[in-house]
Amino acid sequence: MIDCPDPSALAGFYEGLLGATRVHESADWITLEVTPDEPTLSLQRSDSYRRPDWKAGEPPQQLHVDYLVDDLDVAERQVLALGGSLLEGSDKPIGYRVYADPAGHPFCLVTPEGLG
Repeated sequence: MIDCPDPSALAGFYEGLLGATRVHESADWITLEVTPDEPTLSLQRSDSYRRPDWKAGEPPQQLHVDYLVDDLDVAERQVLALGGSLLEGSDKPIGYRVYADPAGHPFCLVTPEGLG
């Protein structure tokens, strides 16, 4: 479950990134599913949500998910097209890059060589 200011706005990002579909939707809560046999991802409205600062840690990240991809450049174009952003200080090392979703939650795209 991810806290955010607007679940409906953020759901589109994760639907595109993960190929997920909405299986439950209300004004304050959306649940996304990739396949029926995998865990779901829920987005919850939080009126007190503050965008995390991944470098300074205030407010703290609270959540950090790594997504395994085959090609960082291809996946980066998808993330940026969906409204995500490459975070300042992510120097694009081989194997992983750090991004933020539109609400500011940091996450990494990781290739198999970045898992070592």
